[in-house]
Amino acid sequence: MRRIHVGNALSAFGLGFTVPYLYVYVAQVRGLGAMTAGFVLAVFAVAALIVLPFAGRAIVRRGPLPVLLAALVTAALGALSLGLAGGAGAVLLSAAALGAGQAVMQPALATMIVDCSTAETRSRAFAMQFFLQNLGLGVGGLIGGHLVDTTQVSSFTLLFAIEAAVFLLLVALMSTVRMPHSPRIADDPAEAGKAAGTGWRQLVGNRAMVQLCVLGFVLFFACYGQFESGLSAYGVEAAGIDTSTLGTALAANTLMIVVAQFAVLKFVERRRRSRMIAAVGLIWAVAWAAAAYAGLGHGSRAMATAAFISTYALFGLGEAMLSPTVAPLVADLAPEGMAGQYNSAFALVKQLALALGPAAGGPLAASLPGPYVVTFLLFSLLITVLALRLGRGLSTVQDHPWAARSRVVARGGVAAEPVGAEA
Repeated sequence: MRRIHVGNALSAFGLGFTVPYLYVYVAQVRGLGAMTAGFVLAVFAVAALIVLPFAGRAIVRRGPLPVLLAALVTAALGALSLGLAGGAGAVLLSAAALGAGQAVMQPALATMIVDCSTAETRSRAFAMQFFLQNLGLGVGGLIGGHLVDTTQVSSFTLLFAIEAAVFLLLVALMSTVRMPHSPRIADDPAEAGKAAGTGWRQLVGNRAMVQLCVLGFVLFFACYGQFESGLSAYGVEAAGIDTSTLGTALAANTLMIVVAQFAVLKFVERRRRSRMIAAVGLIWAVAWAAAAYAGLGHGSRAMATAAFISTYALFGLGEAMLSPTVAPLVADLAPEGMAGQYNSAFALVKQLALALGPAAGGPLAASLPGPYVVTFLLFSLLITVLALRLGRGLSTVQDHPWAARSRVVARGGVAAEPVGAEA
């Protein structure tokens, strides 16, 4: 588990190390123009949407570790070639390889966490994963920003070479992991073809998982999909926020996650997951109300700035509450041996929301700031409604595992085994 957490941190470090500077690198440093740079960012999303359905099946059939190693090598090759590419075609192909590799890392690592944790430790394991991912992204972006020089192509070549080296280091580290055996389709050759063909149909037939995917889409669309597009545009256009304040707001978001993650963990893991997700919807509704005051209110500039920074901080609090809640719920909804398929499906939904969120939010925020904040405030309230509705279809073990374990202990049994079996 320690190796897996290091893997999460390093993979996030690699992502934060280069992705924030891709647009500048392609458009200005390589001189390929804004349109090609936009295509590169789109290729990242498209590559992820293409490979994730196949990644889920591969994880189920072969296990998460081989899939992770293949993804790391692909990402390393993509990063290295991106640093050396000079033409538009080479840049787009390299970005596709890097985007596909990075997209597959997350469900593979999440499935490894599921296989190496128990019902009692899973929430804390995913909370640690989220904490280290944010730490890796922040540190990677900070170091990468000090290395780049827009007047020197070699500085970006060095940046991508370091990213490739990080991924290859992670290959060496993860190769030492010895995963506990968990059921795979390949374990039963007679069932392999049948299970491979019915995996997605089985998932779609799981009503609770479908509801969670819909809820997940709204979560990522209304929050993560607005961070670097719609909300930033709204802050600049409507609230008059300068770029340095945007940086402060993003720092406030990260700081809130770092401070609150383990402070709220015990509170969250002892309560119903559906109600915690519903509470996040209410917190984010307050965040959007603060954003509305920042851009549409008539207070002072200082009050508007404080309100805008508070918006990002409140988003961070909600994120800290979600990390020990949503990912373990995906794992508990998955039938035995199908965690990889379910993790990949949820990652696919997340990627789709992250692709559509900026496309929908950015233009709306820039042209119609009032309707923009009202729309996403309503989306946040929709999160609460969907979460409560999801809770009605979950078993006690899935929605409130702490209570289920307590009842097993009260009857004199061992908590871990009944919970794991029932989940």
